[in-house]
Amino acid sequence: MTDKAEWEGRVGRTWAAEWQRTDRSFAALTERLLGAATGAAIAQALDIGCGAGEVSLALARANPDAQVVGVDVSNELLAAARVRGADLPNIAFELGDAARWTRAGFAPDLLVSRHGVMFFPDPVAAFTHLARLAAAGARLAFTCFRDPTENAWASGLTALLPSGLGAPPPPGEPGPFAFADKARVKRILAEAGWRDAAFEAIDFPYVAGGGDDPVEDALSYFLAIGPAARAAAQMENGERAQFIERVRAFLHDHLEDGRVALQAGAWLFTAHAPDG
Repeated sequence: MTDKAEWEGRVGRTWAAEWQRTDRSFAALTERLLGAATGAAIAQALDIGCGAGEVSLALARANPDAQVVGVDVSNELLAAARVRGADLPNIAFELGDAARWTRAGFAPDLLVSRHGVMFFPDPVAAFTHLARLAAAGARLAFTCFRDPTENAWASGLTALLPSGLGAPPPPGEPGPFAFADKARVKRILAEAGWRDAAFEAIDFPYVAGGGDDPVEDALSYFLAIGPAARAAAQMENGERAQFIERVRAFLHDHLEDGRVALQAGAWLFTAHAPDG
């Protein structure tokens, strides 16, 4: 399980270094999320777990009169986001845990997150806080992974690991698949005061490799972030070398049209804050 302390430290540093490839892997999903998030005018928007800022930046560019704030627990990711958004006067990136973060005079009418909400230790309390922070009737749109079996980038790589390594956290525990159960997510939102919760299943290509050598590009990416990277770091040299060869062969099987793309499945959730 990746916890808040890891995002504040080692994991945050690694993801900050990999923001370009991460944005590429989520590109098709990001487009769908932004489509759901931008269906009405925006005055103030909050990006929850903004990472290196792609969603915040897109919102700020498309809504120059809106105030956009991205919040994350990783200083390294925020540093990357600030560099990317240096030319945008209507955006700010702040260090904080969205489950408790506040800003004077800020009541967003849009709250959005690309896979930034699955790590709350107490999701009901976190979404209750966000509902209180939001403007009356504010819109909420976020994405989260479905079950690992519907995400080949996770289940396929995990199947290549030696026994006992790479097991996902128990269902409902903070982590990439904490919100895989859509019924549980709807209950969380309802208990936290959000209304009209709806969801849509989205399948998208998780593009892990491209360029001159897509397989090696994908291999280095997965050895930097995700379950394969964590497990590989625990292996002895010989075992690690064998695992890398298995991953390389797996990725080669998913090479098509100059890229390595793996099946990925997400939920797109939408809801509204109380009317006041």
